[in-house]
Amino acid sequence: MKKASFISLLSLCSSVDFIDGDGNILIPKSVRPIIDLGITMLGEKKGCKKQYRYGNLHIREYESHYSAHLDKVDPRVDPLGHLMVDAPNYLPGLLSIASMTKRYLESTKKT
Repeated sequence: MKKASFISLLSLCSSVDFIDGDGNILIPKSVRPIIDLGITMLGEKKGCKKQYRYGNLHIREYESHYSAHLDKVDPRVDPLGHLMVDAPNYLPGLLSIASMTKRYLESTKKT
């Protein structure tokens, strides 16, 4: 006889989707009401109240649930690597700001 996992039993109780459109795992707060990890400012908020990190695990806290995914690169260890691998959509903006800053600093040295 196979045992059912907790998630499969929970799905019998309500119509809850456990994966969102971005591939994050959704965890109802009724399953895990408290996350005992350090709060981080790193990461796109996407409307969440708080964010947590534990190694490559990135958790967002919403009113009724948490969403969790694994980053390939921990931004606290390798910020540039994280941008290149896990958040490449932010890289062009960051490079533009760096380029404008460099030009500005070069122009102020000439005077």
